[in-house]
Amino acid sequence: LYNGFIAAGIIWGVLYPDSDISLEILLFFTVCVSVAGIYGGLTAKRSILYIQGLPALIAVALLSQTIFQII
Repeated sequence: LYNGFIAAGIIWGVLYPDSDISLEILLFFTVCVSVAGIYGGLTAKRSILYIQGLPALIAVALLSQTIFQII
């Protein structure tokens, strides 16, 4: 269920017609994935942090860089 909501949010962000708002939507949902990865890595299995959290944190960094270049 969680993955479906995240996927729907990311698809929404990709398809949203206004690129400024699209980036903010994508940033929100990738931060959600990052938080879930960090929490899972701390409470369940350490590998979740690297498999889910690290790629999401990289995506957050790249999206943030893109947003700040636009401003």
